[in-house]
Amino acid sequence: MNKLLLFLMLFIFPLSSNAELIIDEIATDLKEKEVQTYTKYDFESTTKIPVKIKITTPINSEADMYEGEQVEFVVSENVKDNSNEILIPKGLKLTATAKIIITSGMNGIPASIIFTDFKASDIKKGQFSESYEVFGQDRSLFVFPLKWALTPFPPTGSFTNLIKGGHAKLSSKKTIVIYYYPEWL
Repeated sequence: MNKLLLFLMLFIFPLSSNAELIIDEIATDLKEKEVQTYTKYDFESTTKIPVKIKITTPINSEADMYEGEQVEFVVSENVKDNSNEILIPKGLKLTATAKIIITSGMNGIPASIIFTDFKASDIKKGQFSESYEVFGQDRSLFVFPLKWALTPFPPTGSFTNLIKGGHAKLSSKKTIVIYYYPEWL
């Protein structure tokens, strides 16, 4: 069977006498270069320590913020390792960036704010969680069944489009948890 297939391929697609060998110059250059490895960082480590933080200025709505705004947090409890040594003291100030702000949408879809790039003065960049997201109230859980129940009676199902999701709020009393990776970077 394979010989028949090979014969048909050669018959249908005969070899051209003008065929040239194409050399991939980029792959050749990469093979010749020496690869540098970073051995002082353990990127495979899954050791993470929870850090409880609170926002210093409350957020009442996603409309109060803009993308790229710097937000200040404070550590609410001492962070200790297994030997009971304090790694991150209580009261340490952290800053984060409001990277993405999504407003509430139709059919009960909630608003959200994604905070990224957590920084502290004594902690190396990249040792905190990459992001933390705050959501508003998700009203879609009751809107979608209502929408489908009203769909047989046009246009009543479309009226549920007017129900919006909740605002993304963050109180200064609410404790959020991000993670500290001591063996990274």
